[in-house]
Amino acid sequence: MAGPAAQTSTGTPVELRFPKNFWWGAATAAYQIEGAVRAAGRAPSIWDTFSAAPGRVAGGDTGEHATDHYHRHRHDVDLMAELGLTAYRFSVAWPRVRTGTGGVNQAGLAFYDRLVDDLLAADIQPVATLYHWDLPQELEDAGGWTHRDTAARFGEYAAVVAARLGDRVRMWNTLNEPWCSAFLGYGIGVHAPGRRDQAAALRAVHHLLLAHGHGTAALRAAGVTGGVSLALNGGTVRPRRDTPADRAAARRIDGLLNRIFLDPLLRGAYPADVLADTAALTDWSFVRDGDLALIAARLDALCVNYYQPDLVSDPGDHHDPGTPYPGAEGVRFHPTPGPVTAMGWSIDPTGLRDLLLRLTRDYDVPPLYVAENGAAYPDEVTPDGRVRDVERLDYLHRHLAAAHDAITAGVDLRGYFVWSLLDNFEWAYGYDKRFGLIHVDYRTQRRTVKDSGRWYGRAIARGGVDRPR
Repeated sequence: MAGPAAQTSTGTPVELRFPKNFWWGAATAAYQIEGAVRAAGRAPSIWDTFSAAPGRVAGGDTGEHATDHYHRHRHDVDLMAELGLTAYRFSVAWPRVRTGTGGVNQAGLAFYDRLVDDLLAADIQPVATLYHWDLPQELEDAGGWTHRDTAARFGEYAAVVAARLGDRVRMWNTLNEPWCSAFLGYGIGVHAPGRRDQAAALRAVHHLLLAHGHGTAALRAAGVTGGVSLALNGGTVRPRRDTPADRAAARRIDGLLNRIFLDPLLRGAYPADVLADTAALTDWSFVRDGDLALIAARLDALCVNYYQPDLVSDPGDHHDPGTPYPGAEGVRFHPTPGPVTAMGWSIDPTGLRDLLLRLTRDYDVPPLYVAENGAAYPDEVTPDGRVRDVERLDYLHRHLAAAHDAITAGVDLRGYFVWSLLDNFEWAYGYDKRFGLIHVDYRTQRRTVKDSGRWYGRAIARGGVDRPR
């Protein structure tokens, strides 16, 4: 529970003010909230297929109805305005807009056209993510992200969306968390499409980055007025003990979590140690001349998603064949001491601060945005109609303070997006985990703003928060 704000010696709370034009946002993803999976010409996605397979998703849940945002988006925009959001990050569903073989679904595009116009009318900056994991199933049938052609098809899709929305979207994320798409989807199979092939996961990494390159080129060729970025689920990786073996374990995980994406994007090359660590799985011959130059095209911003740090140690006698990190089998992961969320994720705001500082120190980074940060808890609506989610409120408070610490230390951080605006379909966890600022009764679709949402609205109105104790 959040304690009283820290105070000066005179008893005055220490207020942490954010920059004047800071973006205060919340984020969602299409498959998690839209529902309407067969409406107006939408084609099947890999998550439709995956969630329909028995045993893949907790409770047998699917995104078929989700939070029905497709039909209720105007009400949801009203709720965003009520909270005072200045930016909203949503994703465009590739199978709602464009089939893998090239057909354009104008009805699907029209939905996002309406959404963007409604956001602008409410004075909320639209931030669009082009790929948040919902690959058209027909492209997966043709090889998915293990197939080079998928990256080219993504560029074509990006061009279609840019032609329709490019004059109004304020920022574009080409991809969301390609680490998850590659390693969870193709490496250990706990996400769609459910493959278990670590060599395939490494091919998927490259083709996802190549898709980012094609997408960036397409957006700029279309003359979009918003900046181009992508969202990485970066992390602060720490050795459990200050020993050579644990430091080596941290290096391996940092390479496969952070540098495998950051170095191609910002330095135009894959890290030599990552190539060596994965040499037994692949020779990386799928990287062709010109690929890295395309991937390393200038970014206007870099978005990072942060939830918890990683605390790792030398494998010793431990072996975990299910690790999502190819070439790092057996590295042990430990919870950071202290509380955890309903996901079992360690709560450590210093990891966010340290990640932002590390990016600024080690790379020539463009302006940074925290594109996702949030926590799941088992929220309930009380008889008086409130959701008293004090743990989430405290989580957000402390992570915003950590973000402010990074700004004070010189990080060019320009926005923060809570994950998530709404409770929603939480991928393989189904509807069991609630991340939202707004509670959703999945039976009635009734929305209830939680106490954390009210608190966030007050922080937005003030332009800052008090220093937490």
